[in-house]
Amino acid sequence: MKASKVAYKPVGLALGALSGVLAGGLFKQVWKKLGHDEDAPDATDEERTWREVLLAATVQGAIFAGVKAAVDRAGAVGTRRLTGTWPG
Repeated sequence: MKASKVAYKPVGLALGALSGVLAGGLFKQVWKKLGHDEDAPDATDEERTWREVLLAATVQGAIFAGVKAAVDRAGAVGTRRLTGTWPG
């Protein structure tokens, strides 16, 4: 394994945690914009409809994937600028 990959591991872990926090906050805002005042439903929430549960899960998954990809890509680009090598 290349030294650049090993050195990037802690950076990647920190960026992963950051992307989770950012995505969680963004999802809460989007969920409210969609007209839902309360928290997103859990799959086992008996009082919520199938439609609402699946919509929440789909929106949340899309946001998490998009934010994670953006943060990971930005981290890789930043690493290349600092070190001259691509971490992947």
